[in-house]
Amino acid sequence: MAWDTERTRRLLLEAAVEEFAEHGPEGARVAKIAARAGVNKERIYQYFGDKQGLFAAVLTDELAKLAAAIPLPADQTPDLVEHAGQLYDYHRAHPHFLRLLYWEGLQRDATVQAGPERAGHYADKVASIAEAQRRGEVTGEIAPEFLLYSVAALAAWWFASPHVTRMILGPAADDPQAQRVALVTLVDRIQRNKPDH
Repeated sequence: MAWDTERTRRLLLEAAVEEFAEHGPEGARVAKIAARAGVNKERIYQYFGDKQGLFAAVLTDELAKLAAAIPLPADQTPDLVEHAGQLYDYHRAHPHFLRLLYWEGLQRDATVQAGPERAGHYADKVASIAEAQRRGEVTGEIAPEFLLYSVAALAAWWFASPHVTRMILGPAADDPQAQRVALVTLVDRIQRNKPDH
């Protein structure tokens, strides 16, 4: 019977997500990933080169899932308010995604590079915002890349530092609906073409 390479790759990626999210690329163990996947660990080296290559593949795969779940199509006006709310919901439902990004940011060397596929997901969204700005549908006061970055940061920060969130918000730290409402209200103010008077 022929070896199902794509299925094996998928099993390894899925097993690696939680291991990397829990322990980071330095603390993750190849043997544990292989055991979770039910695959010989030599397949990791065969398909991904090394543990760092597997980590890069996991990041690329997880970002592709996020991009597919929450697109900003260029052929329609991007609703940054809805985008922010969807990002917030995605991070609540998939807490491993931000943990993977934090682990990447903590790496001392730049061994994980934002390759063209990863960067392309963001470039498409920046282009969508830029086009809406050209049409006058989104504020042009903020460059599109800064606008996208600000929305992403606002949507993620609730989860990035839960202790600070709790210290600042008090009881509201346990109220995701209040957090979401505050987020989309802020983004609505940011994206408006004309300020309130």
